[in-house]
Amino acid sequence: MKAQIAESLAGRFGESFPVPATQGLPALAGMAAHRSIRQFADRPVDAALVGMLCAVALSAPTKSDLQQADIVIVADPAKRALLDEWCGENPWVAAAPVFLVICANNRRQVRIHELRGHAFANDHLDAFFNAAVDAAIVLGAFVTAAEAAGLGTCPVSAIRNRAADVSRLLALPDRVFPVAGLCVGWPAGEGAISPRLPTALRVHRDRYDEGDLDAAIAAYDARRNRTKPFSKQRDTVRFGTAAEYGWSEDKARQYATLERADFGAYIRSIGFKLD
Repeated sequence: MKAQIAESLAGRFGESFPVPATQGLPALAGMAAHRSIRQFADRPVDAALVGMLCAVALSAPTKSDLQQADIVIVADPAKRALLDEWCGENPWVAAAPVFLVICANNRRQVRIHELRGHAFANDHLDAFFNAAVDAAIVLGAFVTAAEAAGLGTCPVSAIRNRAADVSRLLALPDRVFPVAGLCVGWPAGEGAISPRLPTALRVHRDRYDEGDLDAAIAAYDARRNRTKPFSKQRDTVRFGTAAEYGWSEDKARQYATLERADFGAYIRSIGFKLD
């Protein structure tokens, strides 16, 4: 088991990690070997299993016991078809046996203040942030729980491309908003470990220190091209075809195109104050 963890982490980060003897090695091995699954077997997922995994995910930590994350299980074929259309180039949304929408929920907290007769003094950016983080924690917990059960998952941020439409479709009330979709099903293949930036860029001790960032990004681009190169280049009509196309070029092209510019207005329209 220790060898499996070391192998997965070496493949992920291009680094060697000592793996000490500790409890929970099987669980750690599963987490180290995480991979997103976008192809699913033609096999249903038992509703009882989905329900249990929802409960396990909602057992995750929550800010100040506020419990501001919800899960919408979308089974209606017509709604699934619309979500597939709205998520753009994500065919796994339609193919997955189970599709969830992980939501942030500040509505209950506001209602509690009304019920108890206390002012909601913290009606500012932190209210949005707390609910969004709670939802992100539940998303991560569901992925880990599903993989422990042998399922594969793929988060879908494109659910926010048309957040207002998604809210209407799922009857989300004010102060409840979609954070991510999640495809769930039995994997049709193993998938592949995605290389990550070196831990030296992302793990800091006592103070932030990224070292030689430009050199580290260049080295990561090269390693990524050796181990998991991109199958195609983004928007070649606009940017042309690069002789060397790595992670940094892909991400720069991705965020050179305006996305979700209306999301802030949508969040304000459902009752949040972002100042």
